[in-house]
Amino acid sequence: MAVQPEGTPCWVDAMFTDVEAAKRFYGDVLGWTFGESAPEFGGYTQAYADGKAVAAVSPPMPGQESPPAWCLYIASADASATAAKIRDAGGQVDMDPMEVGDFGTMLIARDPSGVSFGVWQAGSHEGFEARGETGAFAWAEVFTREPEKSDAFWPTVFSYRAQRMEDDKMDFRIFNLGDNTVLGRMKMGDDFPPEVPPYINVYFGVADCDAAVAKATQRGGKLQFGPMDTPFGRFAALSDPQGAAFSVIDMTTTQGDMPKMSDVS
Repeated sequence: MAVQPEGTPCWVDAMFTDVEAAKRFYGDVLGWTFGESAPEFGGYTQAYADGKAVAAVSPPMPGQESPPAWCLYIASADASATAAKIRDAGGQVDMDPMEVGDFGTMLIARDPSGVSFGVWQAGSHEGFEARGETGAFAWAEVFTREPEKSDAFWPTVFSYRAQRMEDDKMDFRIFNLGDNTVLGRMKMGDDFPPEVPPYINVYFGVADCDAAVAKATQRGGKLQFGPMDTPFGRFAALSDPQGAAFSVIDMTTTQGDMPKMSDVS
C-alpha cells in the first residue's frame, strides 16, 4: 500500500514483557504469523496476516514501566511539524521525533485528555500492507473521559472534519478526512473502572467474532464487552492475558440501520 494521507491511522504496535506469549496468543486468535526479530531495533517483530504486514510486537524499552497497550500511529508528512501542532493544541509529546533507520520517523504523544498515540512519517516502511481484512486493522476509537478536550485537539492537529452521532444515550463522534471516516471518539462512562486510563481502542478484523472470542478466552484473554451486533459488524471488546485491550470485529455480519450523523460546527 502507498503512503497514507496525513491523519490516517497507518500502523499499530505493542510492547509485551513476554513477547513469545503474545505471539502465541495473537497467532491463535487472529491467525498472525511473525517475522524475524530485529535486535538492532530492540527486538521489534512484525506480525503478518496472509503474508501482509499488519502490526508489530516488541519487548519494553529500558525504563519502560507502563502496562502493555496497543499504540495506534497516525500518518504524518512531517513528524517535527506534527509535534509542534500537538504542543500548540495542548497535547504532550512524550517522545520527540526519532528516526528509525530508513524505515521512517516516529514520535509518541498524548492528547490533552491523556490518550496516548503515535505519529509515523513513512520512509521505506509505509505502514499497513492490509486493512479491513481478516487479521488486519479495521477501526479505532479514542476513549476519553474528557471528550471536549479530545474534540478540540484531534481536528486541530490532523485537519479532521467531525460529526456527532444523533443519539442521546451515547456521546460518540467520528473524524473524517475528506470522504473517508478514519477514527472514532467515545466518551468513557461510569461502566469504565476509574483505574482504566483513557486509551485508543484498536479493532482487528475476524471472520467469526464468536469464534475469536472463544479462542481468546480459552487462551487466557478476558471478555470485556459483547459480542454485539451493530450496523458496522459484530464485535467484542477483549483484553489479552498481559492486559492489553483490543477488539475484534466481523464486518460481514451487520444488523440494524446506520446511525444518523450530523456535522459539528
